[in-house]
Amino acid sequence: MNLTLYVWRQNGPNDQGKFEQYEAKDVSPDSSFLEMLDLVNEDLIERGILPIEFDNDCREGICGTCGCVINGYPHGPEKETTICQLHMRHFNDGDTLTIEPWRAKAFPVIKDLVVDRTALDNVIQAGGYTSAYTGTVGEANHTLIKKRHADNAMDAAECIGCGACVAACPNGSAMLFTSAKVSQLAVLPQGKIEAANRVQRMMECAQELGFGNCTNHYECEEACPKGISVRHIAKLNREYMKSLPQGQEA
Repeated sequence: MNLTLYVWRQNGPNDQGKFEQYEAKDVSPDSSFLEMLDLVNEDLIERGILPIEFDNDCREGICGTCGCVINGYPHGPEKETTICQLHMRHFNDGDTLTIEPWRAKAFPVIKDLVVDRTALDNVIQAGGYTSAYTGTVGEANHTLIKKRHADNAMDAAECIGCGACVAACPNGSAMLFTSAKVSQLAVLPQGKIEAANRVQRMMECAQELGFGNCTNHYECEEACPKGISVRHIAKLNREYMKSLPQGQEA
């Protein structure tokens, strides 16, 4: 396969940045998108050109490190697929691909396709934890959990924090990410004690960091590589309303 790439190149958050054209030649249809970028970078290095900077780690769709926008789609056109698991056979020989970083106020560009997603970590640190005894693991049957609650928590826990939901949202909202973290803990007994403080701290932190609000575009769910449902946002809103003093409105 031979492809034409228009890649966003930017030296840092204060640089204006621009698209540059490169050719990806003799690409195997069985290679992943990141492996294709590796080949392009090898060619650039041989030609004395700085390689394209992009995030990656596990390359198994687990860590959420990889992430960029391909032809307007976060993580590319395949549903529920991370870029590291996106194979080139989903494209056609001669295609033109436009590759750019996550675009969000809370995600400043570090270089090229790499953005600073520390904001997501800050939201977690604001309240995404439980104050639980960490000694010897207790007997599982001592804390009974309904299956539907366990299933809901596991569904929310699939979020890998890649930031695709933020990049896809026209408001730059992190509501799907935040809701997954809140919903995961809110349905479990261990998370009940700090539920009110948790949701308030995480919502306030997200707002302070520059994330927008949800206006029901549903682009976040469509872009999520793990298929996190927007129903968790409804759960987040309910938890937030419950956390407010009686008679106080959001």
